[in-house]
Amino acid sequence: MTLRVLGVDPGLTRCGIGVVDVEKNRRATMVAFGVVGTSPEESLDQRLLVIATSIDDWLDRYEPHVLAVERVFSQLNVSTVMGVAQASGVVIAAAARRGIPVALHTPSEVKAAVTGSGTSNKDAVTKLVTKILRLDAPPRPADAADALALAITHAWRAGSGTSNKAAVTTGPGSHSLTPAQRAWADAEAKARRTR
Repeated sequence: MTLRVLGVDPGLTRCGIGVVDVEKNRRATMVAFGVVGTSPEESLDQRLLVIATSIDDWLDRYEPHVLAVERVFSQLNVSTVMGVAQASGVVIAAAARRGIPVALHTPSEVKAAVTGSGTSNKDAVTKLVTKILRLDAPPRPADAADALALAITHAWRAGSGTSNKAAVTTGPGSHSLTPAQRAWADAEAKARRTR
């Protein structure tokens, strides 16, 4: 069976979206990609409405089995983190309304899955996404390539028998997590204890 994953690189100004079909043998095929853009001059509610309407259209048109959304692990710019979190919330809610599962992956997880190194730059990710999907030209802008990379990462992890729950589990069995996954799981567990 082919797994269809819709990847989202969330952002208020540019929200990358990519749809990938992945076979059991990990062969990935690009279905569609694009970027939803909003202007900083628009009000926040209107910007989120544009993203919400667009993601609804993508979900209805491509009917993915799962969404893969980038999880912001840490950034110094709080306003950027807030915008990404708001865009992510709109996307996750759209999937939830349809009963579509959502998986969150950190940027370093995606880089490691696609390039073999969690510290690769955007150019390396774009180059490998182009190769993996057998594209004639790199997907542009980079937000679209990142969305495709998220979709590929999730499909490969799902196909390898790694569940979403295992990706954020601490304790026994957490040895199979990447360092970024372990750090995120530890931070998440600590946040739950302090609520």
